[in-house]
Amino acid sequence: MPRDSFRSSARTLALGAAAGLAAQVMAVAGIVAADNMRKRREPLTGEFPSTPPRELDVLGSRATVFTYGADLFEDMLAAIERATETIFFETYIWKTDEVGERFKTALEDAARRGVDVYVAYDSFGNLNQDPRFYRFADHPRLHVLRFPLLRLGLVLGNVRKTGRDHRKLLVVDGETAYVGGYNIGEMYATTWRDTHLKVVGGSAAWELQNAFIDFWNDHRRRRLPELPDHGARQWLSEVEAASNSPHRLLFPVRGIYLNALDRAVDSIDITMAYFIPDREILRALTVAARRGVHVRVIIPEHTNHVIADWVARPYYDDLLDAGVELWLFQDAMVHAKTMSVDGRWTTIGTANIDRLSMAGNFEVNLEVHSPELAAHMAEIFATDLTNCRRLTLHEWRQRPAWKRPVERLLRPLGPLL
Repeated sequence: MPRDSFRSSARTLALGAAAGLAAQVMAVAGIVAADNMRKRREPLTGEFPSTPPRELDVLGSRATVFTYGADLFEDMLAAIERATETIFFETYIWKTDEVGERFKTALEDAARRGVDVYVAYDSFGNLNQDPRFYRFADHPRLHVLRFPLLRLGLVLGNVRKTGRDHRKLLVVDGETAYVGGYNIGEMYATTWRDTHLKVVGGSAAWELQNAFIDFWNDHRRRRLPELPDHGARQWLSEVEAASNSPHRLLFPVRGIYLNALDRAVDSIDITMAYFIPDREILRALTVAARRGVHVRVIIPEHTNHVIADWVARPYYDDLLDAGVELWLFQDAMVHAKTMSVDGRWTTIGTANIDRLSMAGNFEVNLEVHSPELAAHMAEIFATDLTNCRRLTLHEWRQRPAWKRPVERLLRPLGPLL
């Protein structure tokens, strides 16, 4: 190709890319502005039905599912106050409000009474909080890992040095462990619908403790102590923690979702905060529905990230056309990350079905093969459905025509969300 023609083509491509980017920026700005007006005009009430916590016997562990934040936080704080040996605490968002202060005080008090306390939190997730809150008491038994704000892999193109610490874990004395979608803060206590799992004893607690130890040892600074890794006390394939680790290019959470979807025969129930399936997960869901599996997905009618809503919409046609049921949660943000299959398998954890969770962030999900837990999750799902409206294929295809080109314009943003 002649040099002038090459330059002309390159210039045309550059101009096209710039025009596309400008169009995306304008679309995002318009959507955000319109959503802010909607929130002022029709604010969420934050009211929703919840299923009371009930203790279950699951594979040698005592398991409790929490769907109301205030109940969960009181239980977690009580566990911290009872700790005698170790506390492992990890969160993505830690608000500097009354609830956040209670957790900070409880952790510092535990260290003062002789408990070895290890805390990990993500700096990016708390950028909009008062930084003075994260100055902890100087105590030899209190160790704090601040996951760094700057991840150079984003600049250098090194996938191993990207990802945020999106995990939410608490493990007390190696016997009581919690995992799920709840961040720490007042708004999560009463106005967000989320799901957290508590396990006491058995191999489930070790699975979550081991997930914390591996993360801590991989990312601690020299001044922080290394945690001993003693291996499993009991090896049960029926309960396992799947931990996404971008620095090792390991993303097993995505694998457990795909494996369960592929095996499904009767039913798939998903509750998901941000639902932007990649090609393989989209295919697994639609193939399952077409072979007769009853597939139901609960998502928020409006999330706290409106752009994620719009990026998800191009997938609705394929899902609804295949027979997947989409149920829109009303009046509150549903932030849960759960799936149950065939009344025998359940996963509860921190990973959304989107690009950042499946192949980007540090995440942890517990997968449990237990009819007892799956039956309880079915009760919770049924309760949530009473607060949902179903999005039909007919309604979806009747949406205003102007929305379709905007959806196509924003679809390339999917890998960033």
